[in-house]
Amino acid sequence: MTDHLSAVMAMLGPAPNRYADPAAWDRLHAELGIRLPVDYQVLVDAYAPVQLNHHLYLHHPATERWNLGQQIRDTVRAWSAVEWDGLDPDEDPCQVFGLEELSFGTPQGVWPIAGTDRGETVFLVAADADAAAPWLLVDDGECGWSRYDMGFAEWLYRYLIGEDMGGPNSSAYYPGPVQLRRLPMTVDDRPEPWSGPDRGM
Repeated sequence: MTDHLSAVMAMLGPAPNRYADPAAWDRLHAELGIRLPVDYQVLVDAYAPVQLNHHLYLHHPATERWNLGQQIRDTVRAWSAVEWDGLDPDEDPCQVFGLEELSFGTPQGVWPIAGTDRGETVFLVAADADAAAPWLLVDDGECGWSRYDMGFAEWLYRYLIGEDMGGPNSSAYYPGPVQLRRLPMTVDDRPEPWSGPDRGM
């Protein structure tokens, strides 16, 4: 069985761990009222704030810019303002995935944990009585929802090797090493690109 966390970190290369801070996670978890998955925390601490393969963004709870807590709050606020009544059955995630309700940023709801510049949003479904573990919902930016019964590390691994991880025909595959871009932390900073190791792809 694949250790997806190790496999992803092997693709991304040595971890800078520039902002790793357990206290920042403790503050975020206390604020949210949930605990984000360990594999997600490890990857965020290791590389974020970062853009992966030109599209996917990961924020960090310990930074002022690209702050994960702020990103979650802003995204929850925006999604909570959406009117969900009257959707076509195939556009309503409650009907598609059998959810009792769709709420954002609640203990029984969904939590935005990553996004792309293509409009996709990755949500953690933190509390599902019928699931053995948290799972992910991805909105493709056009009211198309896909469910992924896996942790974040596996989802990211599959995303980076070019599988459709944002719905049908959503692959964002780039051959060669994974491209990473450190995000600017001040107005005078510039993004710093670097590459992961060769991965034979």
